[in-house]
Amino acid sequence: MTRLLHIDSSARPGGSDTHAHGSHSRRLTARFVRRWRELRPDDEVTVRDVGLHPPAPVTGGWIHAAFTPPERREAWMRDALAESDALVDELLAADVIVAGVPMYNFGMPAQFKAWIDNVVRVGRTFGFDRARQGEPYWPMLSEHGKQLVLLSSRGDYGYGRGERLEAINHVEPGVLTPMRYIGIVEAHAVAAEYDEFGGERLRASLERAEGEVDALVARLVAERSLRDAA
Repeated sequence: MTRLLHIDSSARPGGSDTHAHGSHSRRLTARFVRRWRELRPDDEVTVRDVGLHPPAPVTGGWIHAAFTPPERREAWMRDALAESDALVDELLAADVIVAGVPMYNFGMPAQFKAWIDNVVRVGRTFGFDRARQGEPYWPMLSEHGKQLVLLSSRGDYGYGRGERLEAINHVEPGVLTPMRYIGIVEAHAVAAEYDEFGGERLRASLERAEGEVDALVARLVAERSLRDAA
């Protein structure tokens, strides 16, 4: 059985295919998970909606607790890390992370950044030893074979690789850098554009993105089925 972690971070409730003024990224994540379950109905899906229920931001107490060895943590430290522990546990249990991350002011929503800050955890998802030869940091999830699917939406167009606005797109780089840091290196990205333009351009972009999502699901499911049969 494959475990999917379905994360949405849009502030908009509902997908744009079912709700007036709904979220395009929620539309894409819902489509991905729906298509996946059509092909693999027995797989498990955990839903985490950080857009509507954002994690608490990191505080000084959180940092103090996270960098205190577990055996030396006081009760308040365990309480400070309880939500982070739950988020890390979900991430560790997942084989495929399906993340809806719309572009807000050229970067990810604050809600998703709070999720990243809670799951990039010393001793849980990355290691640190100042006495270690060479690099003192190392990823702890490299051997887990996790896959990240990043589904985004943008108001303008041309943010892709080699396009006119690539330099100010901080969504994919901002998400992929910390995920690679903890060892999640296989990533796939699809984005819808033209949200601020609307009309035919937005419709065509969503249609193209949905087609890419369907093709990605088919490819990843086929690869996983081969892996399961090996």
